[in-house]
Amino acid sequence: MPIDITMPALSPTMTEGNLAKWLKHEGDAIKAGDVIAEIETDKATMEVEAVDEGTLGKIVVPDGAQGVKVGAVIGVILEEGEDSSAMTAKPAAAPEPAAPARNVVEEPSAPSPAAAPVAAEPGMRIFVSPLARRLAEQAGIDLKTLQGSGSHGRIVKADVESAGSKPRLTPADTAATPVAAAPGAPIPAPAAAGKDRIAALAGNVPYELVAHTGMRRTIAKRLTEAKQTVPHFYLSVDCEIDALLKIRAELNKAAHDRYKLSVNDFVIRASALALKKVPAANASWSEDGTLLWQRADIGVAVAIENGLITPIVKAAETKGLADISNEMKDLGARAKSGKLKLDEFQGGTFSISNLGMFGIKNFSAVINPPHGCILAVGAGEQRPVVKDGAIGIATVMSVTLSVDHRVVDGATGAQFLQAFKALIESPLTMLL
Repeated sequence: MPIDITMPALSPTMTEGNLAKWLKHEGDAIKAGDVIAEIETDKATMEVEAVDEGTLGKIVVPDGAQGVKVGAVIGVILEEGEDSSAMTAKPAAAPEPAAPARNVVEEPSAPSPAAAPVAAEPGMRIFVSPLARRLAEQAGIDLKTLQGSGSHGRIVKADVESAGSKPRLTPADTAATPVAAAPGAPIPAPAAAGKDRIAALAGNVPYELVAHTGMRRTIAKRLTEAKQTVPHFYLSVDCEIDALLKIRAELNKAAHDRYKLSVNDFVIRASALALKKVPAANASWSEDGTLLWQRADIGVAVAIENGLITPIVKAAETKGLADISNEMKDLGARAKSGKLKLDEFQGGTFSISNLGMFGIKNFSAVINPPHGCILAVGAGEQRPVVKDGAIGIATVMSVTLSVDHRVVDGATGAQFLQAFKALIESPLTMLL
């Protein structure tokens, strides 16, 4: 009997994904373990492996389809001896309460002339295409207020576009605090929904509306939750890094292209060793108690197109500088190409965000739950310093530790930074 290939849940919170592309074609032989497709989640592009053997009989969901629900059928495998006739003979599965898989295929840009609009009744399930749902969310349009012109009253793209062109007031609009206008500028009327809302806020200023990606929405949600639920406090310290820069140059010269150390590699190593010295700083909050992690899994923020991801150097306290350097280069490259595996960017016990390469002197980062701390690293720059009563010049790097006060107190955070500073300023101790 034909075997359905369904959209897999690639993370505990995944409810839908985008089918980036098929790596097999209809008629191709498939073995268990073969990579058959690439799926885009809100964080990365993941490879999907076949768990059954046979022939790819039909591709149900095409390349580029977005908003495919977890569990929806995306393709069909024919077992040995079966042909396409077996697919038509296969008993149809009962429809599920969620939107059917056919909703993910590209829809017409306009409704069929014969389709009559059907209004959704209170308490009635709303049928809407994934594209229409996404456009409505972006425009701030309540789907309950729309009449679907698609089959069986289904809301389609044209319905949302039509609603977005009409001024619409919501209770939130009338209750909202007016946006302050520039001196002499007219006070805008209450904001309307969708494009009218944006136009009212922007006035006559030209703008481009860039749709939120799944990654951007996830970042926004997680960071908002972090600032609202995690009591942050901040500790800063200056580190002199002239000795580190000297050792780095000598090690890179002797490497013969086997590795190329960066300042960030030293920061990762020093953070891991400092957590080993001050294990109380390697902690996370849970409702049942404080989680004290027994190894330092360091998440390092990497900027990618339209977002941010934190690949993890696992058990960094057990790895030398060269290993950390090579691992980070591999993780960073695969992060930017969307090829990280799930366990390579989810989890971790501590975070580092380094903006020194952009010339940022210092900053405070937002904690990445469930981590208890994140270290923000600024640029190394020459500054005047006082040594033995005399003014001299040193290369100084400022770092700021953002701390979850529920699990790490001020003294513990200070002890971590004290250990970190000692390692950074005496880099030979990191080589032992």
